[in-house]
Amino acid sequence: MKPPPSWLPPDLALLDERCPLPLDAPFTAQQAAKLGVSRWFLRLLDDRALIRPVLRGAYVAAQVPDSIDLRAAALRLVVPETAVVTDRTAAWLHGVDILPRSAVHQPPPLCVFGSTGSRLRRPQVASGIRALTEDDVTIVLDVRVTTPLRTALDLGRSLWRFDALAALDGFLRIGVPHEHILLSVERFRGQRGVVQLRWLAPLAEGRAESPGESALRLHWYDAGLPRPELQWWVCDHNGVALYRLDIALPDIRFAAEYDGQRFHSGDAQREHDGARRSWLDEQGRWVVEAFEQEHVYSTNADPAPRLQNGARMARTRSGLWVPESAYRPEQ
Repeated sequence: MKPPPSWLPPDLALLDERCPLPLDAPFTAQQAAKLGVSRWFLRLLDDRALIRPVLRGAYVAAQVPDSIDLRAAALRLVVPETAVVTDRTAAWLHGVDILPRSAVHQPPPLCVFGSTGSRLRRPQVASGIRALTEDDVTIVLDVRVTTPLRTALDLGRSLWRFDALAALDGFLRIGVPHEHILLSVERFRGQRGVVQLRWLAPLAEGRAESPGESALRLHWYDAGLPRPELQWWVCDHNGVALYRLDIALPDIRFAAEYDGQRFHSGDAQREHDGARRSWLDEQGRWVVEAFEQEHVYSTNADPAPRLQNGARMARTRSGLWVPESAYRPEQ
């Protein structure tokens, strides 16, 4: 085994000025090699979480915060100036993270296309030639990328339907007008995925706060339930907003929630979730069904029976007396 260099002591918390690598900007393996840091040491730094991959082929010191500037800088290192960043990578650059769930453990994918000329041939890079108009391409921090609207339309056609709706929701959330998506669907008439896009586009909602919530909402529609309210507040007897429900039918006081691992995995958070749902059941007379990742995304996932049974139970309770605190005016 190679001995570690002097700038890599075993008790190092974060890379510091002793390290020859940049501490405030992304770099490639080739740039690291020129600075005297071999691929072997890059793997060691990655294993110790002292660096992290920004995307495939570009790294950054662990302490550098994620930002659009950082993402663009990483893309400038690995993407030719004439190419256009597309699909999931374009969404990532625009601030809509609709990455594969494997991206928790692997760098984000690199999707780069050209409108003319040859494709970018690189291992594990999605590339090719795509028909893009001048209006389909914009420049973000010197990176050529499909516009938010075109990216939303591409992902709405090409992704698995649960991820596709999450992508559409995400672009509405950052300000793409819903009517622009609806009016643009038919430009893809006859092309792959347009039937899916035509069905999903009217269902898109900018109020959805995570891909998991979007996927659960699509299961909700698959279960035949009415269009829900999103981020619905429930108040106490003084009218103070206490709890917000991801997906709700206020008329019958039925709700579904997505408990993602990021915010609902710790013991304290689970205890909090249990307490709030007990209050919603006992004081607010709400029926709340909670779902986790495996209930929504696994191969055999089928939340429909639970959603249907929950709505049925809520209807049977809808005639019971309920405090005024179970309702709230629109805010």
